Amino acid sequence: MIMLYGLSTCDTCRKAQNWLARFGIEHRFVDVRANRVEPATLKAWAGKLGGFDSLINRASTTWRTLPPNRKAPGSEPEWLLLLKEYPALIKRPVTVTEDGAVSVGFTDSSYKRRFGIA
Repeated sequence: MIMLYGLSTCDTCRKAQNWLARFGIEHRFVDVRANRVEPATLKAWAGKLGGFDSLINRASTTWRTLPPNRKAPGSEPEWLLLLKEYPALIKRPVTVTEDGAVSVGFTDSSYKRRFGIA
């Protein structure tokens, strides 16, 4: 089953859920504020995406309001602490397929490619 991680208030997450439903792709949505993502999972996602930078939504209000000293974590534990404290920093949605592939964000064309829809 496809796992979709994001915020229930996120328009992009809703669009992704609606897209999956429209094409009959079974999925489960997890709100990362209500159900915090385990550090080991965040670490695995970052590894598959090429680092924690790829997992961070730098366009978010949460990012813009962070103190400057928090915007440059120097180590993996610091990244994990930042994402634990501010789950809204995770770029949304995070899509995890059964084969373990991870992607962030949503567009109609990217999902069509990802799920083999012509």
